[in-house]
Amino acid sequence: MKCISVFFLLTLLIINNMTVAASDGYNLWLNYKPVAAELQNEYNQQIKSLLITGDSPTLNIVKGELSSGLEKMLGKKLPSAKSSAEQNTIIAGKLENILFAMNPEIEKGIRQIGGEGFVIFSEPGKNTVITAQSDIGVLYGTYYFLQLVQTGKNISKLNVVSSPGIKIRVLNHWDNLDGSIERGYAGNSLWDWKSLPGKTDPRYTDYARANASIGINGTVLNNVNANPAMLTPGYLEKVAALANIFRPYGLKVYLSIKFSSPVNIGGMETADPLDPAVQQWWKKKVEEVYSYIPDFGGFLVKANSEGQPGPQNYNRSHADGANMLADALKPFGGIVMWRAFVYDNNVPDDRAKQAYNEFKPLDGTFRDNVLVQVKNGAIDFQPREPFHPLFGAMPKTPLMMEFQITQEYLGQSTDLCYLAPLFKECLDSDTYAKGPGSTVAKVIDGSLENHQITGIAGVANTGSDRNWTGHLFGQANWFTFGKLAWNTNLSSEEIADDWIKLTFSNDEKVVATIRKMMMDSREISVNYMTPLGLHHIMGYNHHFGPGPWVNRGRADWTSVYYHRADSTGIGFNRTPSGSDATSQYHQPVAGVFANPETCPEKYLLWFHHLPWDYTMKSGRTLWDEICLHYYSGVEGVKNMQKEWNSLEGKIDSELFGMVKTKLTKQEKLAEWWRNSCVLYFQQYSKKPLPDGLEKPAEKLEYYQKFDFIDLK
Repeated sequence: MKCISVFFLLTLLIINNMTVAASDGYNLWLNYKPVAAELQNEYNQQIKSLLITGDSPTLNIVKGELSSGLEKMLGKKLPSAKSSAEQNTIIAGKLENILFAMNPEIEKGIRQIGGEGFVIFSEPGKNTVITAQSDIGVLYGTYYFLQLVQTGKNISKLNVVSSPGIKIRVLNHWDNLDGSIERGYAGNSLWDWKSLPGKTDPRYTDYARANASIGINGTVLNNVNANPAMLTPGYLEKVAALANIFRPYGLKVYLSIKFSSPVNIGGMETADPLDPAVQQWWKKKVEEVYSYIPDFGGFLVKANSEGQPGPQNYNRSHADGANMLADALKPFGGIVMWRAFVYDNNVPDDRAKQAYNEFKPLDGTFRDNVLVQVKNGAIDFQPREPFHPLFGAMPKTPLMMEFQITQEYLGQSTDLCYLAPLFKECLDSDTYAKGPGSTVAKVIDGSLENHQITGIAGVANTGSDRNWTGHLFGQANWFTFGKLAWNTNLSSEEIADDWIKLTFSNDEKVVATIRKMMMDSREISVNYMTPLGLHHIMGYNHHFGPGPWVNRGRADWTSVYYHRADSTGIGFNRTPSGSDATSQYHQPVAGVFANPETCPEKYLLWFHHLPWDYTMKSGRTLWDEICLHYYSGVEGVKNMQKEWNSLEGKIDSELFGMVKTKLTKQEKLAEWWRNSCVLYFQQYSKKPLPDGLEKPAEKLEYYQKFDFIDLK
C-alpha cells in the first residue's frame, strides 16, 4: 500500500511538471486557469448552463469561448439550456434576439452604446445576459465576462454597460515582406507571406482572438516604410486570406502604402497627387483592393519623412496627398491615417518643432475621412517626453494617437518596463486648448471638438517567438494598449491587477508584489537611461544601450544634438531664448515649461540648458541629482529582482525562470547605462560623484568601445 502511495505521488509530480512545462506564455492572458475552490463553488451556483441565441461565425466563437473558458475555470462542462426559462443560465446574443430577457432601462442603455458596445446584467438566482447590438459587441462582452470570472470578481449583481471611447483601435505592424520586423524584438513576422494564401497558420486565429479579447479592432499588416509590392494582386490575395481569418473577431485589415506606388508599380512617370491620371490610378487601385477585401479599413501613410517619398516631392502639401487617397477610399468607407512624424535634417530648426510647423497650418484642410496620426511626443517614443504640442493645436482635424508598444528605446525585449504609466502620463496631460481639462485623451477621443472619427494606434511588439512578445511582461503592454484604447480612464494599477491575475494568479501576495514591480518599472528605466528630461542618448541605429557620445552622421540622429553637454552645463534650450519650442504649447503650459523654476523636473533638461551646479528642488546640484538618478535606477532593478525572487514557488516555474533570466540581463544593462552616462557627462562637469556612490568599474573608453547589442 505504501509503494502504491509513493507511486501515486510521483505520478502527480510528473503530471504537475508536464503542466508547468506547457506554461510557456503562448496563451497570453487567455489561460482560463481553474479558479480557487471557494470561488468555484460560488460561480457554479450562478452558472449552470449556456444559451447562445443566433448563429454566425462570431457567435460560434462566443459559444466556444464560453464553453471552453468556463469549463476550464469551473471544472465542469456546462450543458446547453433549452430556453431562457432555465435559471442560472448564461445567455449571450444580439439584443434583437433576447429582448424578452431585458428590462426597459437596460434596453434603453444598450441602444445608446453603438455597434461595438455591450451590456452584461444579472440578478441573484436568475440568469446572466451578455448582449449587444452586433455579434462583435457580444464577443467583446463575452471576453469581458470571462475576465471577470478569471479575476475573481462578483458576478451575482452585474450591471455593466460598456462601449469603446475611441472608434479605430489598431496595431501598427512594422513588418517587412521578407519576414523581418523593423524595431521588432520577438522573432520574425507573424505573417508567412511565402505560404499565404494557400497555407494559413493557426497562430493567425490566436492573434485575432487575443486582439478581440482586449477590444482591438484593426491591424496594419506592414511596415510604414512600405514596399509597393504590397498593393500588387499577388499580395492582395494573401492579405485577403488573413482578413478572412480576422473578420469573425472584428479585426479589420489596413495596409501601409508607399506614396510613390503609381511610379513603382503603376508604370507612371509621376505620383503628383494633383495629377488627374495619378488620382485615377489610385481610384482603380482602391477598387481592386476592395474587390479582394470588401471590409478593408484603409491606408496608413508615412510620407516625406526619413527619406520616404510624399507629396512634397511635387511641391504639394500633406493635405493634398492625404485628400487624394481619402477621395479614392471614401466610396468604400475607408480612411487615411496620415502620420505626422516628419522632420528634415536640412531644416535649421529644432527637430521637436517640425511636425507642428508643418501640420498646424493645414488644420481644417483635410477630408473628413483623414486622421492625422501623431506620436505621443515630438521626438520619437523616448523613455519620457512631454506630450506632443500638436495635441490641442488642430481643433478642426481628428488627431490619432500613436503609441509604441514595442520597446525600441526602453530595453527592447530585455527590460521589464510596464508602459501604462507612460501612456497615461500623455493621455492625462492637459493641453489647455479650451481651458483646464482639455486633456490629450479628450483630443483623441473626439470629445473636445466633437469629432466623429477617432483613432489610436500602437506599434506592435508581437513576433514569431513562442511567447509572442519576447519578454513575458511585454504581453502586459499589448494588453494595456487594448484596455486604454477602449477606456482611457482606466488606471495603470487596475490594468496591471487584471493582467497579473489573468496571467499568473489571484493570490494577494503575488498580485501586490508584481503590481509594485510593474508600477515602479518605467520610472526605474527612465532613471538609469534618461533622467530629468534627457533624451535620445541611446546606441546608434539599433537604439539599444547607452550612447551619449554618438556624434557621427546627420545631426538629428546623434546624441550630442539633444543633450548638448559642455563645460557650462547640460540640456536643450527650448525656451524663447533657445529654439522656442515651448511657444507651441498653449498657456499656461508654455509658461510652465519655459521657466526652470516651474518646469516639472522630469522634463527639465528637455526644455532647459542649465549649469552643472544649478540648484534642484532637493537642494542638491544638478550634477549630483543626475548621478543619484542613474544610481537609483540600478538599485531599482536590483529591488525588482528581489521582489521577483520572493515569488518562487508561488507562480508557474517556467514563467518564473523566463523573467528571472531577463532581470539578470537588465541589471547588467542598467549598470552599463549608469556607468557610461555618468563617466561621459563627468568629463564636462569636472565634478566628483556624490559621496557614497561607487565608482564605475571601467574607464569611459571601455564603454565607448563596447557593443551593447551583444547583451541581448
